Amino acid sequence: MHLKSLSRHELLNVILIGFAVFGVLIFDSVSKSASRSAPSPRVENVTAPPKQEKKADLPVRLKIPAIDVNATIEYVGLTPDGAMDIPQKQENVAWYKLGNLPGEIGNAVIAGHYGTWKNGKGSVFDNLHKLRKGDKISVENSKGETSTFVVRESRRYTPKADASEVFISTDQKAHLNLITCEGEWNKVSKSFSQRLVVFTDKE
Repeated sequence: MHLKSLSRHELLNVILIGFAVFGVLIFDSVSKSASRSAPSPRVENVTAPPKQEKKADLPVRLKIPAIDVNATIEYVGLTPDGAMDIPQKQENVAWYKLGNLPGEIGNAVIAGHYGTWKNGKGSVFDNLHKLRKGDKISVENSKGETSTFVVRESRRYTPKADASEVFISTDQKAHLNLITCEGEWNKVSKSFSQRLVVFTDKE
């Protein structure tokens, strides 16, 4: 089947919508193994952006002292349906590897799960909503170098909202944006009602 390329703006919206599947992993009535894969909304006519070659200094840990987060970073791209993929483990976070490295000019994006799983444990970004302007976040890379970011603001989006600013910026500065789910759980759509995004700027 021929795939029609969407505009960059449309593709970024599709990527954010992929986070609607967080809740499926949390509330699924069937136990999943540790190597679970998340179902995604069906999306037609989406072409993934070309994979970029990244330097050796890939991100390995995310630390947020204000909410006691010290998490391993997984690397994810797009699912076959064109949505941004998500971490395999509830205690890990996931960096969008087709975008910018944390610390590079532009927006780097990291996502994490929200909510209690079948094992009774909470998820890495359960307290992301508690971050306030001025709180610091650090990303350690494979060379042991650390980039520090400062929280600028938090925003909440509905699943279909225009959220292109999460993935792109034009100010020639380095940013790190953190994404998770929030709000009410919808049993019919198997999704949370909101997406929480914390926007940060490199210190």
